[in-house]
Amino acid sequence: MYLVHAHLALPSGEQVPPDIRDVVRSALTAGDRVEHVAVHTRSAPGLTLGFYVLADVLEEAEERAVRVCDRLLREVPQLATARLTGVGVPLMPLAFTSRPVD
Repeated sequence: MYLVHAHLALPSGEQVPPDIRDVVRSALTAGDRVEHVAVHTRSAPGLTLGFYVLADVLEEAEERAVRVCDRLLREVPQLATARLTGVGVPLMPLAFTSRPVD
């Protein structure tokens, strides 16, 4: 399973609907292989959707997230004016640093 962030931009002045997480969750299908969705609003007009995607490799997870977003932008009226600006697995640099063993 991979956490993939999808960054969406909204037109200036448009607000993120308060129920967007529930709306996105209800639009997902079993074929999307998304286990969980998190929503992060940003200060700029837009939001980040965090998809926990079942996939064998990173590239497959990111491609799956792009396909899901493309469909959501076409089919979910609350996202009709949004555009996808990027998709990727968030980097956690401190998680991979080595520490000296005492």
